Amino acid sequence: MLVRALTGALFSLQAPAQPVEAVLARLDQAAAQFRDLSAEFQRTTYTAVLNESSQESGRLFIRRVGARNRLMRIEFEGNNPRSLGFDGTEGQIYYPKIQTVQIYDLGKHRSLVDQFLLLGFGTPGREMARSYSIKAAGEATVAGSKTTRLELVPKSAEVARYVQLVELWVPEGGAYPVQQRFLQPGGDYTLVVYSAVRWNPNLSEAECRLNLPKGVKREYPQK
Repeated sequence: MLVRALTGALFSLQAPAQPVEAVLARLDQAAAQFRDLSAEFQRTTYTAVLNESSQESGRLFIRRVGARNRLMRIEFEGNNPRSLGFDGTEGQIYYPKIQTVQIYDLGKHRSLVDQFLLLGFGTPGREMARSYSIKAAGEATVAGSKTTRLELVPKSAEVARYVQLVELWVPEGGAYPVQQRFLQPGGDYTLVVYSAVRWNPNLSEAECRLNLPKGVKREYPQK
């Protein structure tokens, strides 16, 4: 449930695409230079059995710490405000209306969270190719930018339990996707559109961690 709550994208198909190798090479080059990132997003969650969708907006903050770890904070706005934080194998969800934070031990599932949340944001193209079968599936104009749409099919049976197809829209010359779509078994999907992306803005660690108030109630749903 936690993994599904954090995925997203948008489907649109047009003309012939750039070669997959060219797009992955750009992602490789960008990953070597990646330090941190902030962005705004619009997320749409579609439930097939109900034929209903819901929309949310928010902000995303990511910072690389060491060779493998990344700090991440996600702020959801609107009627159901909440903050998500990830550091190593720990995930937190803070609900300000009830002053409660839920703390999860992600354990082996941390790699799944990284694959869904960070796919294309500082992820080397060669690493993506190890985890997914990738093909270029046409070009589309997204928010005024010409993009190549990549289709990614998970190679891992474990990942396929949560998502059967990932689509990334990467602008020409761009180093990250401006849209993503995660199609889940059963027809549900999550769509995320990114804007106001700031690449390597020199974020501090504090900006990428949850800032919990004093006296917040702590819950451990796994226990």
